[in-house]
Amino acid sequence: MRLVFLGPPGSGKGTQAQLLAAALGLRHVATGDMFRQAIQEKSAVGKKVARLVNNGELVPDALVGEVVRDHLDGLPNDAGFVLDGFPRTATQAEMLQEILDRRGWSLDAAVALKVPEEVIVARLGGRRVCGHCGATYQADQLPDPDNGKCERCGEPLVTREDDRPEAVRRRLELYWSTARGVEEFYAAQGLLREVAAEGTVEEVQKALLAALGRGGNDPH
Repeated sequence: MRLVFLGPPGSGKGTQAQLLAAALGLRHVATGDMFRQAIQEKSAVGKKVARLVNNGELVPDALVGEVVRDHLDGLPNDAGFVLDGFPRTATQAEMLQEILDRRGWSLDAAVALKVPEEVIVARLGGRRVCGHCGATYQADQLPDPDNGKCERCGEPLVTREDDRPEAVRRRLELYWSTARGVEEFYAAQGLLREVAAEGTVEEVQKALLAALGRGGNDPH
C-alpha cells in the first residue's frame, strides 16, 4: 500500500502517519527526514538543500521533487510507504505522479486529516516546548502549565511564538492557499479520503484504518 498524508499544522499528521505505517507494515517517508539524509550524505541534491537551509531560504518545488525522487528511487520495487510532508502544492502532486509513473507505482489513497480551525488554534496554543532538547508537551497534561519543566532535561518549557493564536491562523491561511489544490488534484482521481481528526490518537487511528478498508483488530 502506498499513501500520501495531508493535513494542516496541528492536525496530528506526523504522529498518525507514523502510527499507521507501523500498523500496516509500511515505511514512514517524511520530507524532513529525506532532507536530513540528503544533507548528511552530502549528495549533489543534499548540497543544494544545505545551502538553502543554511541561508534560511525555502526549498523550491523542483529541488524538493529531486530529493523525493532520489529517496523513492532507492526503495525496492515492492516497497509500501506513507509519504508525509509531500506534496504540499498541486505542482508537487504532479511531480510525485511522474516519479511514481517512472517506477510503475500507483497511490492507493491520499488521506486528508480534517480538524476545525478553532480546535487547531487551541491545540497548538496548549503546546509547550523545551527550548533545550525540543521535547513537546500539552499544557493540560502538566502539573504547572505556566512553570513547567522538561521531564528529559529539566529546562523550562515555553510557548513557541508561532504557536500563539494569531500566528497559528496565519500558518493555516498559508497552508490552505496551496493545500486545497492538492486535495482537488487527488479528489479528481478518486483517491482522496477525508478523516475527522478531532478525537484521541487512538480514535483517529481507528478512523484512518476504517477509511482505508482495514479492520482495527487486524490491519494486515
